[in-house]
Amino acid sequence: MMCFKHRVHIACEASNLRRSVTLQRTVPYGVHPVASSFSKESIKGDGPPGSVRETPRRLSREQIFVLISAASINFSSMMCYSILGPFFPTEAEKKGVSNTVIGMIFGCYALFDLLASLVFGKYLVHIGAKFMFVAGIFVSGGVTILFGVLDQVPEGPVFIAMCFLVRITDAVSFSAAITASSSILAKAFPNNVATVLGSLEIFSGLGLVLGPPLGGFLYQSFGYEVPFIFLGCVVLLMVPLNMCILPNYESDPGKHSFWKLITLPKVALISFVITSLSSCFGFLDPTLSLFVLEKFNLPAGYVGLVFLGLALSYAISSPLVGLLSDKVPSLRKWLLVFGSLITAGCYMLLGPAPVLHIKSQLWLLVLILVINGISVGMSSIPTFLEVLSCAYENGFEEGLSTMGLVSGLFGAVWSVGDFIGPTLGGFLYEKIGFEWAATLQGLWALTSGLVMGLFYLLEHSRRRRRSKLQNILGIEEERTALLPGEM
Repeated sequence: MMCFKHRVHIACEASNLRRSVTLQRTVPYGVHPVASSFSKESIKGDGPPGSVRETPRRLSREQIFVLISAASINFSSMMCYSILGPFFPTEAEKKGVSNTVIGMIFGCYALFDLLASLVFGKYLVHIGAKFMFVAGIFVSGGVTILFGVLDQVPEGPVFIAMCFLVRITDAVSFSAAITASSSILAKAFPNNVATVLGSLEIFSGLGLVLGPPLGGFLYQSFGYEVPFIFLGCVVLLMVPLNMCILPNYESDPGKHSFWKLITLPKVALISFVITSLSSCFGFLDPTLSLFVLEKFNLPAGYVGLVFLGLALSYAISSPLVGLLSDKVPSLRKWLLVFGSLITAGCYMLLGPAPVLHIKSQLWLLVLILVINGISVGMSSIPTFLEVLSCAYENGFEEGLSTMGLVSGLFGAVWSVGDFIGPTLGGFLYEKIGFEWAATLQGLWALTSGLVMGLFYLLEHSRRRRRSKLQNILGIEEERTALLPGEM
């Protein structure tokens, strides 16, 4: 009897060991708890049996070049995006453009960024990641310069049409560059995607922070044309640089589509979270400055300093969130959930919400914006890896094709919120005031966070039940195999 129990115990241990090895070989890349310590090949089981190749601690020359290229596009894209704010509306009004049309000129950027992200993400492999990146930069630099000569265009419909044409072309070109950039980064840093993406958000934040004051200074000093010509020339100088240093990654076209990716329940819910976050960010563009000027009677020059707290806190916290997401993958889902819930609380306190009966104060507003920058980083940085992991779990092939789909999807759903936020925010501000408008925006983030949290809890519960069932079945199979031999 003791001999039989001992043999069953050994058999069970062997079964558990086999299941452990099988799990390590079948868990999709990017989901495994030790993904940050092992290379892609070791997780897939490629190479000699028993060999494990550790990821080099020092960056290779190729990785450094990829970082330089990605940082340059993040910085310049946010500069080009934000430089219009201080002076373009005034110039457009001189040309007889209404405030509604000006808002549409700003809003069309997000709309066409959405459409272009889907197309470029799908056909990234066919076009080529490097060519798409460089071509996007080249076209964007050219249209940025063209924006600087629009003051020479006759006022009225011709001016409006040219503004839309240039803005749309700018959105499409930068969508190409950003989609290619995200895919190249995921390819060059397969074990540290979140850390790298989070670190590069520093340059996005710097672009958002420096764009308006630099544009305003050049406009006041040299007129309308110089800010756009200067920035466009800087962007064009990046073209030969990236042609020389950016590596060219090749990959086979994938068989999967955006439709299959977005219809995965987990990906659909994460997309809902991303849209709510970008909507929260976009909501502040047309509303916060008006609220601050009206509520606190600040000089116009100080309004930009209020936005500074949001941009800096996001830029500083994003690398830390990315590092934590890579080192402790199991925390990604909860960073995403709690980040959304904290964001919801921030928007309810921005006004604050009238039902809270809290007096609106400038120091409280700035503090809430700082916390909001951190919470948005908590939610947005882990989403790329969560979507990529879910895609691999559901049979998407590992490679540049799937990374392109994920990059395009991320850009598309972010653009949806970036379009809804300012549009709906401006409407609600006029109808019900900033306090209630911000509260409704917070309810959107609250809903997405709660739904995502509930999904993760149900997923965890299902996995535990499945694991227990597999253990029970495994033990029964071992006993069935051993009993005839015992007899």
